[in-house]
Amino acid sequence: MNSADLAAFITAHNITAEIIHMETHTPTVKSAARALGVHPDQIIKSILCLADGSPALVVASGTARIDLKRLADHLNISRKRVKMADAPTVFEISGFEVGAMPPFGHKTKLRTLIDGRVFAQAEVYGGGGDINAMMRVAPAEIVRVTQGEQVDVVQNNL
Repeated sequence: MNSADLAAFITAHNITAEIIHMETHTPTVKSAARALGVHPDQIIKSILCLADGSPALVVASGTARIDLKRLADHLNISRKRVKMADAPTVFEISGFEVGAMPPFGHKTKLRTLIDGRVFAQAEVYGGGGDINAMMRVAPAEIVRVTQGEQVDVVQNNL
């Protein structure tokens, strides 16, 4: 899947979002923020985790570090039963490459957990379906589309 598939999903579901095609690949939060002219806190990441073998998508600020212990606690399972999915698994489950993963529009509907810090921003920028694309969207729209749960799953010291 790619940005065209994501754009079709956005249109089909009447989502208020915009895909922005970048001149170059922006592999870091800082480079993406600089290219978009926004604050780094507005960049989000969508990380696929496996909890007891079941996929769960965590959407968090790009500058934050996901705390797998907090995630496991939220899911009421042992920390040993939660891991981040590897790149082939991410592609198999979502249809998107790591680094291009949007918070919605995946080939499989995913349980979505959105860290509360994302809601500090009026709009955020996440994966746009291609390595050189970003998507602008409001956090409330992510919740609406994914029926996501607001959680606290990032480390506090960042």
